[in-house]
Amino acid sequence: MLTDWRFAVTAAIFCTGTLLACLESNAQSIPKEIAARTEIYAIPSLTISDQQFLTGDTNGKQVTVGGAFRIAQGTGKLPVVVLMHGSSGVGAGMDPWVRQFNSMGISTFVIDGFSGRGLTAVGPNQGLLGRLNFIVDIYRSLEILARHPRVDPERIALMGFSRGGQAALYASLDRFHKQWNKSGAQFAGYVSFYPDCSTSYATDTEIAARPIRIYHGTPDDYNPVASCKAYLARLLEAKRDVVLTEYPDSQHGFDSGLLGLSTIAVSTNSQTARNCKLSEGEGGVLVNADTKAPFSYKDACIELNPHVGGNPVTAAEARKAVSDFLAALFKLG
Repeated sequence: MLTDWRFAVTAAIFCTGTLLACLESNAQSIPKEIAARTEIYAIPSLTISDQQFLTGDTNGKQVTVGGAFRIAQGTGKLPVVVLMHGSSGVGAGMDPWVRQFNSMGISTFVIDGFSGRGLTAVGPNQGLLGRLNFIVDIYRSLEILARHPRVDPERIALMGFSRGGQAALYASLDRFHKQWNKSGAQFAGYVSFYPDCSTSYATDTEIAARPIRIYHGTPDDYNPVASCKAYLARLLEAKRDVVLTEYPDSQHGFDSGLLGLSTIAVSTNSQTARNCKLSEGEGGVLVNADTKAPFSYKDACIELNPHVGGNPVTAAEARKAVSDFLAALFKLG
């Protein structure tokens, strides 16, 4: 005999209406963390160098990246969190966040910035993709969401991890919005997990009038928290709404603790710019502060073998902090 839950899923499969209608009719049986509907999107984007991005040069390679839109249970226009992965692509660590947000009645849009570019990971060779490409993907995804009938365009937040966290942080810059965001919408807030904050961009304290929340680990030796503290100080001096939450005993990727993972390991041969300090120079060229020369991933400041690992305790704390932040931001009852 089928359990109630299996019966509900079976009923959904054979329902002649939309899956959403089926879920609503079986609302007592379907867990809230299960999305009512999933839509897969092809997102037209570009692959460009960082210099091209910084100068607004659109003469790059046309690419199509992917997006998985999971519409939460509920009716009408719902809030959305856009999620941007790190150097290893979309992995299992994204799932706990998707389920958590869906359970809150928040839809999710997970961007895959790698598959359409023929990449699976860039950790061992970060030079395979410009540091700022993900921001183009993010803004192009915002164009899709801003006109979707099930999305409240005033309640779209951006969240990213590591390389994606870097993109989520710097996607807040007013200058980048003017150059690249053609959606007519703005993110309601920005959530960045363990980003690399080692680069100073021109006018990078002029950001959207939206809250930014950064979550980082004290011992992180992949993207050290110190560089984010320096950027935070400049943003606070400019009176921006930004908060950095720092967790002890939490390595890079500590939120993999949501999967129950707690082992610390070396990310073998992965490149880290932990000892680099970069700035935007003339003509949008990224300059190594030590050498005064254009930055390259062959520079002496680039090192290998940083650590990664989960911490179930601080991961749970961060999940609650992000959930509370979004509940207040989206005014969820």
